[in-house]
Amino acid sequence: MRKSTKKQENIRRYILELIIDGKKGIAKKTSEAFGVSEMTVYRYLRSMQEEGILTRNAEGYSLVKEIKCHNIGLGDGEEVEEDEVYRKYLESCVAEMPENVRRIWEYCFMEMMNNAIEHSGADLVTLLIIKDYMNTAVAIIDNGIGIFRKIQDFFAYKSVGEVMEELFKGKLTTDSKNHTGEGIFFTSRIMDYFAAISDNAVFTHDKYTDWKYDLTDHPEIAEKIDMDHGTVIFMRLSNYSKKTTKEIFDEYADIEGGFIRTRIPLKNIYETYPVSRSQAKRLSSRFDSFEEVELDFDGVDEIGQGFAHELFVKYADLHPETRLIPIHTNTTIDRMLHHVNAGQYK
Repeated sequence: MRKSTKKQENIRRYILELIIDGKKGIAKKTSEAFGVSEMTVYRYLRSMQEEGILTRNAEGYSLVKEIKCHNIGLGDGEEVEEDEVYRKYLESCVAEMPENVRRIWEYCFMEMMNNAIEHSGADLVTLLIIKDYMNTAVAIIDNGIGIFRKIQDFFAYKSVGEVMEELFKGKLTTDSKNHTGEGIFFTSRIMDYFAAISDNAVFTHDKYTDWKYDLTDHPEIAEKIDMDHGTVIFMRLSNYSKKTTKEIFDEYADIEGGFIRTRIPLKNIYETYPVSRSQAKRLSSRFDSFEEVELDFDGVDEIGQGFAHELFVKYADLHPETRLIPIHTNTTIDRMLHHVNAGQYK
């Protein structure tokens, strides 16, 4: 790759982001954004084609993908370690990326690969690595029992929906002697996009109905998804991300490193707005594992009186050691919270 100035690199990435987003009028938009001529933009496009960053067909430009697929056997007593898998298959793919990006991949990949090795009951894991100039995506696909089914059976939850609620909280593990239950929680928040797909269900911090849309750029992964068997862990991160593992951990931990707070996006749990006390009781299960619980109402238009009273009055009175913090509320929800507790729902 040729060396470029900071402005040149910014122009290149801007053009590529427009292409990823499927925008039209790339030359004009880039010209207006950076004060360069449209002819200059076309030179950038040609240069990136020559470098193998871009390709063009009748439908337009697209980023060139480097795709690697590896099958990893877990049966017949084979000893497989997640750090060895990382070093063998992924480390070289992220070697030239900034240190913070490398550290994110090291942590997230090993956590998710360890789950597949130790908890899935699979005898085969398929690893897909899809990399272009802007992003790297990884899919860990096993043929085991299925992550949601295993958790549901272990804890005797009534439905996969209950499993989802618990995963959003964190500290959920079927092997508490050896694991803290933090891997999926932190990985799902560090990655730009994360999805766990199994048992005809999807765990993601985006709305469930959006997950297939996000995978349309990765048909190599989508075609391998079996909604009824096994588990697919899908992760994507910008090659130029400014995130760090430390800032994500610090957001949910105290100065001693304890996992003391969590945040739950309610829109991902309820298809319609939550109304009942039973919904609140299920939601608040294991809240006492945390000192602070942020309840994110973004995308939730209203809540029922029973739901609000059960959480912000009854639960709050019984568990003063756990602080419930509503965020991203609207005026309708604020009115209900004040109604059930005279404004005292801190």
